[in-house]
Amino acid sequence: MSTATAQKIFSDRINRIEVSATMAITAEALKMKAQGIDMADFGAGEPHFNTPQHIKDAAIKAIENNHTRYTAVAGVPAVRQAIVDRHKADFGTNYTVEECVFTAGGKLALFNAIQVLVDHGDEVILPVPYWVSYKDIIEYAGGKVVYVESDEAENFRVTAKMIEAAVTDKTKAIILNTPSNPSGAVMPQEDVEAIVRLAHERGIYVLADECYTYLNFSGPPVSASSQTDCKEHVIVLGTLSKTYAMTGWRAGFALGPKPIISAMSKLQSQSTSNTASMVQQASIAALTASQDCVTTMREDYITLRDRIIAGFKTIPGVTCTVPEGAFYVYPNIGAFIGKGGITSASDLASKLLSEAHVVVVPGEAFGTSEHVRLSYAVAADVIDKGIERMRAFLGKLQ
Repeated sequence: MSTATAQKIFSDRINRIEVSATMAITAEALKMKAQGIDMADFGAGEPHFNTPQHIKDAAIKAIENNHTRYTAVAGVPAVRQAIVDRHKADFGTNYTVEECVFTAGGKLALFNAIQVLVDHGDEVILPVPYWVSYKDIIEYAGGKVVYVESDEAENFRVTAKMIEAAVTDKTKAIILNTPSNPSGAVMPQEDVEAIVRLAHERGIYVLADECYTYLNFSGPPVSASSQTDCKEHVIVLGTLSKTYAMTGWRAGFALGPKPIISAMSKLQSQSTSNTASMVQQASIAALTASQDCVTTMREDYITLRDRIIAGFKTIPGVTCTVPEGAFYVYPNIGAFIGKGGITSASDLASKLLSEAHVVVVPGEAFGTSEHVRLSYAVAADVIDKGIERMRAFLGKLQ
């Protein structure tokens, strides 16, 4: 079907967005794997750990106890209470059950929040580089993305001064993602607090995507919601996917002012309705049991981060900031663009896939033109194999 034909058939809002770049890369890699090709796959952002056993046991028990029916759209009170209690213990917040909605993954929490807040013409401030879905979800709602370029030399740090310079009378929301996907950058607590204070004073909403908040390698986890006197302008978007290796369970949540959470629940009532009831029970177990599994996983990610950073240092022409959280690296491969027929980061990623059998996501998907993203949430031998293949492939371009 041609682009012109699609534009005639489909709504304007669906034509404003594209397929997720990470999902497209993952699909192509899966096709190659199905053909028996050995891949060094750094594409999808997904923990390499299995879901901890006590969480799986809770789901099995829930099914056996017939927790298989509809629940309240926002989730059973027990799972929302578990989220509220976990957040209070870790960040000193004071949310109520009515200020929490349980969603089918963190992405749905983000999608619903933007749909209920952003109207046509509203501006949403988005630091660059950014997670692939932010731009499209904002544009789907009819909003205008206002980009704020971070400084790679400063480890992609975003400051309140940078955000303030982008604010206009049309600014409706600011998206903060720390630790960051794709760069792994962590915003210092003082920057987060200053941005929240700025937003609160100007009546702007902070959409705090904190799905990697517990994977902070530089210090204690940080939440934009810790300034409880500003809570009416902060919406926390969270997920259990990364923290507890529960990506396929689709367990996310939002915390925020009751009117906004109610509006998000209303939208959810006309789309997904409630999240799977047994997933809610498993999530209670994840949130209320010992958090030792989170500590163990975080320590392993630090080891893997150090391994892949050391590997990049053996590849001439590649530079890379050291991520302070999440499980991604965002190396600069600009030195290879224009060499050996490579025309862009996307072109390089495509050739790495087809010729070196290394799966990376091109930086264009995240708003930059000289980077690729790799998820190092993989086995150590995959890192070694991938680095060796990249070194061999890129060496031919020098």
